[in-house]
Amino acid sequence: MESGKVLWTDKKRTLFGWPISFTRYTLHEDKLYTTVKFLSVTEEELRLYRVIDISLSKTLFDRMFGVGSIICHSSDATSPSLTICKVKKPEQVRSMISELVEKARKDNNIATGEFITTDRPMFRPEY
Repeated sequence: MESGKVLWTDKKRTLFGWPISFTRYTLHEDKLYTTVKFLSVTEEELRLYRVIDISLSKTLFDRMFGVGSIICHSSDATSPSLTICKVKKPEQVRSMISELVEKARKDNNIATGEFITTDRPMFRPEY
């Protein structure tokens, strides 16, 4: 894992919002890591400039225990959708990730463009 400054870290929360889990999330200035340690170690890295969209999901029980899940949709080949499951203060974390995504795009000179789907016909004026 990168030795840079850690901006946020949390564990996946399970029963009653307690962090009893083998999954840890770590956010750096330009990368998001998901690490699962049990008998073996699995680590997933997502470069923030690749994030396309960020959503937030909170069930009734999530709201009762102050947790939520953040879904990062990206252009990454190995994990096009990375879910940060059941973390504390999900609104603040989503906002932080969003700001870091914009900063990473700017730092890497990546233009922000809207993605247009081709499932709807485009409007073409009649001449």
